[in-house]
Amino acid sequence: MTSSPSDAPVSTEPAQLDPDLDTPDHQDNPNHRRRWLVLTIVALAQLMVVLDATIVSIALPDAQAELGIGDGDRAWVVTSYALAFGALLLLGGRIADYWGRKRSFVVGMVGFAVMSGVGGIAQNGIELFIARAGQGVFAALVAPAALAILTTTFTRSAERAKAFAVYGAISGGGAAIGLLLGGALTQYVDWRWCLLVNIPIAAIAIAAAVPVIVETKAHGDTSYDLPGALLVAIGLGSLVYGFTRAEHGWLEPDTLGFIIGGLAVLTAFVIVEHRSANPLLPLSVPWDRNRGAALIGITLAGVAIIGSTLYLAIYLQAILEFSPMMAGVACLPITVFIVLASGLAARLTVTVGARIPLAIGPVVAAAGLLLLAQIDVDSSYWTGVFPGLAVFGFGMGLLMVPMQNVALIGVPNHDAGAASALSSATLQVGGALGTALLTTVYTSAKADSFSANPITEGPTAFIAAEVAGYTTAFAWAAGLLILATPVALILVRVKKDELQSMTAAHMG
Repeated sequence: MTSSPSDAPVSTEPAQLDPDLDTPDHQDNPNHRRRWLVLTIVALAQLMVVLDATIVSIALPDAQAELGIGDGDRAWVVTSYALAFGALLLLGGRIADYWGRKRSFVVGMVGFAVMSGVGGIAQNGIELFIARAGQGVFAALVAPAALAILTTTFTRSAERAKAFAVYGAISGGGAAIGLLLGGALTQYVDWRWCLLVNIPIAAIAIAAAVPVIVETKAHGDTSYDLPGALLVAIGLGSLVYGFTRAEHGWLEPDTLGFIIGGLAVLTAFVIVEHRSANPLLPLSVPWDRNRGAALIGITLAGVAIIGSTLYLAIYLQAILEFSPMMAGVACLPITVFIVLASGLAARLTVTVGARIPLAIGPVVAAAGLLLLAQIDVDSSYWTGVFPGLAVFGFGMGLLMVPMQNVALIGVPNHDAGAASALSSATLQVGGALGTALLTTVYTSAKADSFSANPITEGPTAFIAAEVAGYTTAFAWAAGLLILATPVALILVRVKKDELQSMTAAHMG
């Protein structure tokens, strides 16, 4: 553990201050001088991990046809990735803390590239499912290591806000970028390249990381909490799987069994962590009121960004009859407006604090989803879809930057990986649970539309029912997302001047 200033020997030499830092350039921040290059490497890795959650969505019909995957099993192409990713993130965070963040980052990227190659040459559905789960395993190592590197590299409030603006824009816009890239690769190359494209991306990131990033790790007690790791993996896996099964009915025995079982195991996890001398997840991380509010917001953001883009992609292809490439391009405004709003959110976080953008962002994003809930069978893209995408993207950009910042504020260096993993896990688990919930909502609304129009038959009734399902899913996503506003107003109390002081006080 780093000694406090009062314990340090008195030096007669003048303090060497880095002009870009508010504090001396200590050895616990060895990546400071190359921090912007480090940010570029971390951003590239985060983009690969985030977009992989959606890049296969548009390619799924082609993959299903070629590999002979049944309709009942095709969801596992997406779910197997989310299950492994969400269930193992906390363990990945602790491995990054103890084993070394750079080492974890590089090994995770190598493993992710290998499993992407396995998926790219898969000859049947089982091989593809296994490869996607393998991607999730290594993504659970890459994501917390990358965010921990970012957290321990940027300690000055203004620069930290800029770094998180980039990271937040990628986290929020990665889903839309995945749809764009997936559409282009599926239409002009082959669906397999939706997986194989990760190999050159990982190679570039690894080649840059090895000579640039300096290793950092937690000191002191670095023993692993294996019971906690096992419980959280089983609990999150059971919960996500239960919500996935909810597509077949919330009251089905297997649905209830997995959801209740998952909650019970997670409760046991909390008890174990409370009693553990060296917990996998120190409970002080999520139970701080500011960080807890941000984590709730991240979960709801995952519901909105991942769940809603799935039905947006289907609407564009099934109703507006866009090609895979055009469907991906049509989703791009989400990313563009997230990037535009992220710059504003970074400035607001520094000048007025995090609470205001955290409260306003969900309202704006929910308004965009409600605009999408107004589309119908005859809507055009520019008048019916684009306005909703623009408003939704802008709101998500306002939300993601302060949310990521507050989620990690004041976290000790020793726990940076665990806190980073929790932030990433909540986004992924929120997306998985949200997709399952919105699927159930979509199915119910579609059935209700058929029941309400018993006289209408043929393609018109089918298309109308489909659109009714999409719009209901958008409306539900809006309702869930806006819950982040009262949470921020009630719980967030960190002030703008604390964003720097709280960070500096815990980085040693």
